[in-house]
Amino acid sequence: MTWLLILLISLQSVLLVAAQVFLKISVQLFGTFSWTISYFKNVFTTWQFAASGLCALSGMIVWMVVLKRFEFSVAYPLLSISYVIGLIAAQLFFHETIPLSRWIGVAIIMIGVYFVVK
Repeated sequence: MTWLLILLISLQSVLLVAAQVFLKISVQLFGTFSWTISYFKNVFTTWQFAASGLCALSGMIVWMVVLKRFEFSVAYPLLSISYVIGLIAAQLFFHETIPLSRWIGVAIIMIGVYFVVK
């Protein structure tokens, strides 16, 4: 496993989590759903929604590079790093309380990933 793979997977995971953080922020800004032009105008003019799409697109491009250069069976399990980044983002941006059991669960997943890619 190369450092390039770890760097690319880390970048892809950060972009994936950023896309979800921006999406959560944007859906909270949309208000109550309705099938109206004003609602959809609000959706498509919210910069957080656009940022979510840009992060998702950028993450997909990084993932395409990973798929081109590395074995899928090694690269895919490494995406589990996004669980750790996601928990950290939940604490930082949404002030969620993450119970110890959730951290332990993610640690177990990461230990499993270590054995899968070893």
